[in-house]
Amino acid sequence: MSHPHTAEQPGSHAAEQSGEFGQFGQVQSGPFEPYAAERPGSLTAELWAAIAPIYAEILGHPFIAGLTDGTLPREAFRHFVIQDSHYLRDYARALAVCAAKAPGEQDVRAFADDAIGALAAEQGMHAEFLNAFGQTAAEAAAEPVLPTTRAYTSYLLATVYGGSFAEAVGAVLPCYWIYARVGEQLLAKSSPQPLYAKWIATYGDEAFQSVVRRVLELTDRLGEELSPAERRRVVEHFTTTSRYEWMFWDAAWRGETWPV
Repeated sequence: MSHPHTAEQPGSHAAEQSGEFGQFGQVQSGPFEPYAAERPGSLTAELWAAIAPIYAEILGHPFIAGLTDGTLPREAFRHFVIQDSHYLRDYARALAVCAAKAPGEQDVRAFADDAIGALAAEQGMHAEFLNAFGQTAAEAAAEPVLPTTRAYTSYLLATVYGGSFAEAVGAVLPCYWIYARVGEQLLAKSSPQPLYAKWIATYGDEAFQSVVRRVLELTDRLGEELSPAERRRVVEHFTTTSRYEWMFWDAAWRGETWPV
């Protein structure tokens, strides 16, 4: 799922990046929706069509609404930040595997840089938010990895290790793309709560949007060479991790814990 990264990194699950929400009316178009819409028949167009209902559910989730109107309980946000820190460490590993599998040097460098950026976000921005809750990074790291985070990262790592480069890209893409889209809408609304407004502001840098566009362009280049069977697997992985993105928000909202 995604993760507050700096402007140069993939989306952050504590700030993973860039939406509008059910109670605010119709979903507004952002720069990445036209990207897919202007490429009929492309892989990105197929991927976005596959998750449009999931994206709508994310935008309508009470966690997102609570961020923008300031009513989100601080404990829900704390839960999100801590689990996002756990998530980002494994997401960085997934990006590193993408780098290792990339056939071209440019993509090797790009995914390696993104992996470094995910770790930098976990160590930097998350530390700022944890300070607001009176916690240190060491204390947060000692908190358990909860069920949704464990399930998401386990699926992600199994897919990137066991699948093709294209399948790996499909699995990591929602953390870039969904957070970019959600972040656009968050940025337009901001929040009366200073802590949440600061988190939302991390979505605003053009450098992050450039990173997302780079991965979308790569996805479409890969799509031109995929067999029908591999294309279906990419769509399946992308859809699955998009569902985990919704589940990540929801777990924080519910205050998820291990049941036993």
